[in-house]
Amino acid sequence: MNVQRQRHARIGMHVVALLLALWARTAVAAPTFNDGYGIQVGTVQALTDRQLNVRVSTAALGRAVDVRILLPANYGSETRDYPVLYLFHGTSGRASDWVNAGDAEDSTAALPLIVVMPDCGFDGDGGGWFADWFNAGAFGPPMWETFHIKQLIPWVDANLRTVASDAGRAVAGLSQGGFGSLSYAARHPDLFTSVAAFSGGCQIDRDPEAIEISTFIIRFTTEFLSGKDPDAIFGPRDVYPINWQAHDPATLVTNFRGKDIHLWTGDGAQGPLDPGPPTAPLDQIEVTTFNATRLFHGHLADARIGHTYNYYGAGTHSWPYWARDLREYLPVMMDRFADPPPAPRAVSYVSADDRWEHWSWRVALQRETRAFSAMRHASRRGFALTGTGSATVTTPPYYTPNAYARVWMRGRGLRSVSRLRADAAGRLRLTVPLASGDDAHTTRVTILAR
Repeated sequence: MNVQRQRHARIGMHVVALLLALWARTAVAAPTFNDGYGIQVGTVQALTDRQLNVRVSTAALGRAVDVRILLPANYGSETRDYPVLYLFHGTSGRASDWVNAGDAEDSTAALPLIVVMPDCGFDGDGGGWFADWFNAGAFGPPMWETFHIKQLIPWVDANLRTVASDAGRAVAGLSQGGFGSLSYAARHPDLFTSVAAFSGGCQIDRDPEAIEISTFIIRFTTEFLSGKDPDAIFGPRDVYPINWQAHDPATLVTNFRGKDIHLWTGDGAQGPLDPGPPTAPLDQIEVTTFNATRLFHGHLADARIGHTYNYYGAGTHSWPYWARDLREYLPVMMDRFADPPPAPRAVSYVSADDRWEHWSWRVALQRETRAFSAMRHASRRGFALTGTGSATVTTPPYYTPNAYARVWMRGRGLRSVSRLRADAAGRLRLTVPLASGDDAHTTRVTILAR
């Protein structure tokens, strides 16, 4: 009797072990996700051996959203840090789209890569267009750029083992998400080393034909898909064109210099991955994104900024092409991660924002009206700043803490030399006169310091 009980016990243990092994192959032990950077963690679901869904809340959005995450296969057994791909869905999409329709889980199965796929809209609506909404000048939520850039990225770095620098980050997306990937890479070039757009809305302002169609699309999706004021995102274009330009990748094209840039597009005709006959009508959405991509490609070429333009001819605005685009992008992205370029010795940046901070440079502009400014060739030896009004510039911690530096400024009607003291961190804080009114001037600053 005891022998029979022992045999049954052994069989039971084997069954339990088998069930545990099978469960382990279908669900991953989720990492611990903590609140931080304005994000409050709700539910965490382990969906497969690599896939997690994290429900998060933030005052920047005012509503809970999902973040779908793919971990590397060996994440639980290795201690290394991994690069991250931020991968965006399109209009009326959800965080799960790239897994459910874009083959992202299988395509990345063999890669030492974390993939983060956040919601970019609410419950499949018209999408947030990757901006902090204008809301008739009141601003406030939803603040999609704040959520994705200032909250999600540092939150991911704090909760997962990531390469927490631009050398370990890429951003990509389809359609509206392609616009978002390019807009974020242009507005925050210090955060990403590689960027890709698949049938992307690559520009919204620079060319007249892009202005007409992008205005219609953004106002339509905001009013009829999201149920909001059609001008809620960027404001009325005829009154606030600067806000549209400030988010336009083509207007900010020089900010892409030194980045790894890849564009994919078809022309809207039925192609090899479409079920319909070759004589089917053109896919007008793909025709629109093809024209935007073509124009943006031309602006990159005119600025002599290296990139790849993958125009594959016949193809529609559909998932078979975007899944193929992602599979083609992943190897070149991983090559970039394996051999990133060195940090730039001098940086340049164009922006219409009143305040910005990149590469540890901080610039705050004081002016009568919002306008573009440009910092050029900024290094420990100085910089050139073009704009209106005046600017408070804080340098990176280049200098000996508490030591003095000699600073020369030259501009229209301006020649000065002063002696400034670095703070305890080795930063200099300068007030840079530019110009009064709307006529932008350039001030050149030379710094001599230990």
